[in-house]
Amino acid sequence: MNFLISLVVGLLVGGLYGLLRVHSPAPPLVALVGLLGMVIGEQSVLLLLRHH
Repeated sequence: MNFLISLVVGLLVGGLYGLLRVHSPAPPLVALVGLLGMVIGEQSVLLLLRHH
């Protein structure tokens, strides 16, 4: 369910950017790498907290 909500919100924001003719603040590859870093960081902290 979280994936679906995330996808819908992303599509809405992307559509809004398109309507306003605003470009994404980061190139797609840079944005995806940043998101990957956020996910890895979040999972790392959760893993560390579980083992302590």
